[in-house]
Amino acid sequence: MKDDEVWSIVHAERAALVDDLGRLDDAQWDEPSLCDGWTVHDVAAHLVHSARTTRLNFVTSFVRARFDFDKQNARGIAQVRGATPQETLERLRAAAPRTSAPPAPLDTRFVEEVVHGEDIRRPLGIGHTYHEDAVVRAVRLQTRTSASFGGAKELVARVRLTATDTDLVIGDGPEVRGTALALLLAVSGRPVAPEVLTGPGVPALAAGA
Repeated sequence: MKDDEVWSIVHAERAALVDDLGRLDDAQWDEPSLCDGWTVHDVAAHLVHSARTTRLNFVTSFVRARFDFDKQNARGIAQVRGATPQETLERLRAAAPRTSAPPAPLDTRFVEEVVHGEDIRRPLGIGHTYHEDAVVRAVRLQTRTSASFGGAKELVARVRLTATDTDLVIGDGPEVRGTALALLLAVSGRPVAPEVLTGPGVPALAAGA
């Protein structure tokens, strides 16, 4: 997939999330997201900061955070979170068409948009169908990226992931079956219902989470 194709999908996903956020009331913005410790508003602010990130300011902010991703993210949210949900929403809408990114594989943009999209939508009961390539490529990236960089390489080393809705198969060992989206959420440390993933590898995956 060419870079412009990646960005086309990313921009479409950002626009869809902006539309969904535009329908929320203020109370829903304060709901806890799937991302531990973050509200819906916090996740939206993180996406603003992520969309604005360039290679240079990523490196600068990472050094200032003493190479602590969590501290870097917290500072980013504090910098761009609006005084009101509407202010944050307008900032996200303005940032959505950008094509800047940190010094990382471009598929990290798929991880950002899909996983954080679900961080917001699932607690609020909002359904959304993501671009299949975005989900599949996000799973592949997460499973080859070390946990120290936000991935799940070590977590999935002992199992085989098999998507039930596409031809995605990753790894060796006891099988874990589920939709590509469910697998992505699981390897990204998000909670999934017990019945969503099946197979003899589920206990091993859960034990490493």
